[in-house]
Amino acid sequence: MATIYQGKYEAVIGLEIHVQLDTASKLFCADSTKFGAEPNTHISPITLALPGTLPKINKKAIEYAVRLGLACQCEIMPYNFFARKNYFYPDLPKGWQTTQHTHPICMGGLVPIKTQTGIRQVQMHHIHLEEDAGKSIHDIYEGESCVDLNRAGTALVEIVSEPDMFSADEAWNYVQELRRLVRWIGVSDANMEEGSLRCDANISIRPAGDTRLGTRVEVKNLNSTRNIKKAIDFEIDRMIRLVEAGGMVQQQTRSFDAATGTTFAIRDKEQANDYRYFPEPDLPPIQLSQSFIEQIRASMPALPQQLAHKYQTSFGLSPYDAEQLVSDKDIAVYFEAATQKTNQYKAVANWINGPIRSIINEEHLSIDQVGITPETLADIIQLVDTGKLNFSVASTRLLPALRTPGADQKGQSALDIATRLNLIQTDNEDLLETWINEALESMPDKVQAYQKGKKGLIGLFVGEVKKRSKGKADPGRVMDLIKEKLG
Repeated sequence: MATIYQGKYEAVIGLEIHVQLDTASKLFCADSTKFGAEPNTHISPITLALPGTLPKINKKAIEYAVRLGLACQCEIMPYNFFARKNYFYPDLPKGWQTTQHTHPICMGGLVPIKTQTGIRQVQMHHIHLEEDAGKSIHDIYEGESCVDLNRAGTALVEIVSEPDMFSADEAWNYVQELRRLVRWIGVSDANMEEGSLRCDANISIRPAGDTRLGTRVEVKNLNSTRNIKKAIDFEIDRMIRLVEAGGMVQQQTRSFDAATGTTFAIRDKEQANDYRYFPEPDLPPIQLSQSFIEQIRASMPALPQQLAHKYQTSFGLSPYDAEQLVSDKDIAVYFEAATQKTNQYKAVANWINGPIRSIINEEHLSIDQVGITPETLADIIQLVDTGKLNFSVASTRLLPALRTPGADQKGQSALDIATRLNLIQTDNEDLLETWINEALESMPDKVQAYQKGKKGLIGLFVGEVKKRSKGKADPGRVMDLIKEKLG
């Protein structure tokens, strides 16, 4: 359902997302793609487009493009070829970009996104392969621009959606889902801060309920998910204000200024014939066999939506818990490993989505860096499930101890360490009675209120006993004893 703006307009949005493929070398030569090198050190005669040089296609880039196409339910085109997109810019040494135009490697496709009414499939138009340009740098020398060609020739896929999103939130969710997907299947790190994923947004408005597309504006080089939302929201508002004032939207290319949160025109929007596309004469057509495609399909991991469905139907998890577990592939792999060690699936999910995720977020770690193996987590869950530890003590005292084991802990189990740290819950009735009496004597007015009918105070009493016992009192047994004592 489209979002209605000011009661009478709806926006229509299509996205073009450029994803840098995680290949070791460039699309048409052996130059390194390693990020962060000194400027103009990862270049060769082919990158510089020196006369007489000829490109050679990187097979791994083709594999990655097919892999992404399969993940997005695209039709893989067995016959596709490259073209020259002709334009002049300082960071494009050849004077053209080698890309795919009329015959891309993947057609169609669907990407699931979250909306206010549930999951909706956004339609894709195609995915094509192309080379990246270099990078113009304007802030090193005053009044001068520099060009770094390290990035020139790096393998990209451009993922082109249909105009099938209707709010900035939907566009944001689409980018987030694609970002997760390319990381999940291992074709890109999708780090927007390093330029591995860049987004252009095509935006138009029309009267609510109309099926015709309005005049579109392209906002280029949106380099963060936050900027994508801000730019689209600003541009929708700008167009509506323009039309409301009696003006007309012009087809143009605009850029987003993150400092001011506004867009500004940079040029009239080009048409395809402005680039004088023609087939690349130095590269033969790509012909993909069905066996090649099926070999890649067989190597694909289970995708996030498939695993989320499995976790709900087979493990009994809530949709929220399942979605949290598949938000990152490493977390899903960790969860799968832990479920091989225990059948307490909900407890595993609660620990990962609770204490362990807190560590990940607070310390900016991956789950593999937390220091708790799936086997150790299963042991902790067993201690809690059998009543030897309560969850609070296990998460706040045992977990940190297991993350930073001392030399004297090598080879010791979670139970050994919990015992050595005196964390094991006691069933000694005399000790429990002592702690209960101390707790009740410290709050006589609350005891009196409880006996007059305020039974909800039982939680306060149990909490006070837990505090006095330093977590060693079994809350269930404590509650039973307090009820017996107070009636």
